[in-house]
Amino acid sequence: MTTSEENYLKVIYHLSLVSPKGVNTNAIAAMLDTKASSVTDMLKKLSDKELVSYQKYQGVTLTEKGFHSAKMIVRKHRLWEVFLVEKLHFSWDEVHDIAEELEHIKSESLINKLDSFLGFPDFDPHGDPIPNADGEIKKVTKLLLSEVELNKEYRCIGVKDSSSDFLKYLDKQKIALGSTFVVKEKESFDDTLLVEVNSKHITISNKIATNLYVH
Repeated sequence: MTTSEENYLKVIYHLSLVSPKGVNTNAIAAMLDTKASSVTDMLKKLSDKELVSYQKYQGVTLTEKGFHSAKMIVRKHRLWEVFLVEKLHFSWDEVHDIAEELEHIKSESLINKLDSFLGFPDFDPHGDPIPNADGEIKKVTKLLLSEVELNKEYRCIGVKDSSSDFLKYLDKQKIALGSTFVVKEKESFDDTLLVEVNSKHITISNKIATNLYVH
């Protein structure tokens, strides 16, 4: 596969997690910042390679072959993110763009050795699950911080928004994977939360709370 084909597969994979019955071509175009006509052309190519099932006006789904291929791209991306953070000491807001380039390395042997070198991690630095060599993904029950009960302890296990700005905000608040939260109060007006996190009290907006996964 070309780099462009891999990028399309990965985007379809992520979109299919929320639209399992079929991904809209306009949604793909928006994610890749391209024209819908370009998406249609690529989907025909991927369909010819039996990676997607595509019918005009009915959306696109990944075939079994395409689904596995997409998970292997995601696997490479997330393993490289672990490597960049744990071994090269990049911060978690810096690694996405670098991993976007590294995920297109073709060597399966290299990726399997990287996985072993890192101790077979189940999750990347943002809390997203890493598919293993067989494409299996560890599942974990998670809630958004905005959904939790008052006065119960929860642990941060991931972020919904992995943009650099959001991750930098969390760093300023000293919030990271493993941070513990207890929601003390919730404002009925705008759902702002008063939260005890890492033994200090801070106010968290609904926008922040709807982008933090906890368990």
